[in-house]
Amino acid sequence: MADSISRQAPAGIALFDLDGTLLPWDCQLLFRHHVLRREPWRVVFLPVFLALLPLAPILGAEGMKRVFLSFLFRMPPETLAAHSREFARSVMPVIYAEARAEIERHRAAGHLLILASASPECYAVEIGRELGFDLVLATRIDEPGLFPDLVNHKGAAKVRRLHEVLPSSYFEEGRLLHCHGYTDSRADLPMLALCGEVTLINPSASLTALGESSGWQILRPLRPWKSRLGFVWRALALLTGIGSDPARLLGDPVTARSGKNPASPGDTHRV
Repeated sequence: MADSISRQAPAGIALFDLDGTLLPWDCQLLFRHHVLRREPWRVVFLPVFLALLPLAPILGAEGMKRVFLSFLFRMPPETLAAHSREFARSVMPVIYAEARAEIERHRAAGHLLILASASPECYAVEIGRELGFDLVLATRIDEPGLFPDLVNHKGAAKVRRLHEVLPSSYFEEGRLLHCHGYTDSRADLPMLALCGEVTLINPSASLTALGESSGWQILRPLRPWKSRLGFVWRALALLTGIGSDPARLLGDPVTARSGKNPASPGDTHRV
């Protein structure tokens, strides 16, 4: 990744979400499974998450993210860093082929590649490094306590961070110059408002309707579940650390295609 950002505006900017956009899963579930397979004792924190899950409407996405990350309690920073590097390498086979093609197209054109994710910074930065992004913006967490302090890098928070990090020369009338945004989620609509071009990847029905009415490009790569039941089963396995590879990270790489996709979990499963 770039050590510093030039004050001169680039020829173009490619702004990518991560979870559900570059790969089919919420990386928080994948990372949890990755850690539990290596430190099985950390499953003891699962009852904490399940006990507080009914309070999700009160705690909100940010509060539930703090609860979800309780499995990292008292993990030494060097161990977290090692898990994050190994995890980033492990998800490379399931990066959507179409997303890779878009990344490489922008790179060849000399565009600034930005990964803007609500996932924790510890592994989002490593994924960005593996994919050759110039800048990664994600959720910063303190040294993990039981419920680590954090500001969820989601929705409008992405917009605020972009304004904080990028020079004013990158903006014109409140929008990023020559920017192409990529997402699967309605939560990124504030971020997409910065972009002149938009590509949606496996959007929900409501986001599809908005995309079609707005003239946005829509891509539908294949995902590793055939039904909502299949998604739920794999998500539960990831949550609990069951199975060696419920997300099929070690199987055949996800191949891209167009057309109708298997049942979508929608935008509501992510924090």
